[in-house]
Amino acid sequence: MTRKVSNFSDLIQRVTASCLLHPLATAASGKEDENSHYDSEENRNEEYEEEDENEDYEEEEEYEYDEERAVGPLKALKVKQMEGLMEEVFETVSSMKRAYVRLQEAHSPWDPERMRAADVAVVTELRKLAVLRERFRRSGGGEGRRKGRRRGGGVASVREVVAPYEAVVEELKKEVKVKDLEVRNLREKLDSAVALTSNGSGEKKPGRSLSKRRLGIQAVAAVPTPELFEAAMVQVREASKSFTSLLLSLMHNAHWDITAAVRSIEAATASTDKYHNTSTTSIVSAHHAKYALESYISRKIFQGFDHETFYMDGSLSSLLNPDQFRRDCFTQYRDMKSMDPTELLGILPSCHFGKFCSKKYLAIVHPKMEESLFGNLEQHSQVQAGNHPRSEFYNEFLGVAKTVWLLHLLAFSLNPAPSQFEASRGAEFHQQYMDSVVKFSGGRVSAGQVVGFPVSPGFKLGNGSVIKARVYLIART
Repeated sequence: MTRKVSNFSDLIQRVTASCLLHPLATAASGKEDENSHYDSEENRNEEYEEEDENEDYEEEEEYEYDEERAVGPLKALKVKQMEGLMEEVFETVSSMKRAYVRLQEAHSPWDPERMRAADVAVVTELRKLAVLRERFRRSGGGEGRRKGRRRGGGVASVREVVAPYEAVVEELKKEVKVKDLEVRNLREKLDSAVALTSNGSGEKKPGRSLSKRRLGIQAVAAVPTPELFEAAMVQVREASKSFTSLLLSLMHNAHWDITAAVRSIEAATASTDKYHNTSTTSIVSAHHAKYALESYISRKIFQGFDHETFYMDGSLSSLLNPDQFRRDCFTQYRDMKSMDPTELLGILPSCHFGKFCSKKYLAIVHPKMEESLFGNLEQHSQVQAGNHPRSEFYNEFLGVAKTVWLLHLLAFSLNPAPSQFEASRGAEFHQQYMDSVVKFSGGRVSAGQVVGFPVSPGFKLGNGSVIKARVYLIART
């Protein structure tokens, strides 16, 4: 009995243990199920988020690909346009360089027609560059700099576009100035025509004769004539007198001993003549010093007049091809007649006329003379360096130099060329070939007068007329 009870108790313990164990296992499994469910939910959410991210990334990649696929052809087209534009730019720059080279070549030898054509070509290429630049900007080039240029770059852009037109306007202004000088020259010719129609008493000849004379003066501009040479010689004398007066006034202001200066001029003249003055006193009176100074200037500036280049080089064109040389000389005369020598030398300082001016200035104005007159040698230094000063004194000198240069061109344009002569010191006075700078009472030179010194040369022309040499007369001793 006791053994059954113990077995029964043991059974109850086992059942009880089993019951107690079973609910606990169910709860644990419930908890585990709950946790596993939670973990699975969380994993599912993460999977969904990853799927969403992958989908977004795929959509972005697809959008970017579509954008690149759309922009690609446009970019290629733009690059192609830029390449074509750059080719045009290089071609235009090359054309402009060639035109500029032609412009430089037209300067030596001087060819106005070639210069004008080359200048037009350069301006045309500059305009093309301006158009290409504007095309580049409109096509979107340099977009990064647009904002900065909107404020201050607009003005610069306008200036660059307008620059070629301004160059053309300046060229037209120069042409207008040349035409004005030609008009002035024609007015001078008209005044000369009126003066030549006057007789010795100052009364004008009948109107019919006047019109004929005017026609004659207008015709001389087309071909070289002895009458044109005579008119040019008158201009030489007037310019020489003006420059002499200026030089003499500067000497007075510098407190020169004019009498001593005149004696040195007389001594230089006497050394080249057979006649010598042994007296220590001057043969020129004080108020006639200007004639001695003009004689000095004339002798220096006419030296070498008989040679085609004033002996500045050994050219023999007048002998090798005389007809062509005569035509060239008259063409140069007509081109230079209406030009301002200062402007000409500003453009071409080393041309033949520029070399002539430099040579004659250095021969006339000694360094000591210039230093005494102006207190320095600035003008002398500029001339030696091949430049031409812009001073009043040098401009006055250029007036004389231009008239002598034009006279020289006319002399070598005529066929036959004028024959130059000069009165010798101490020679008898011959009214047919000489003209006294000092006027005598009654208008007639008194007997017993001889040449004290020559003032300017004379010329015998091919038509038989004579341009008298100007002389300073003194009484025979």
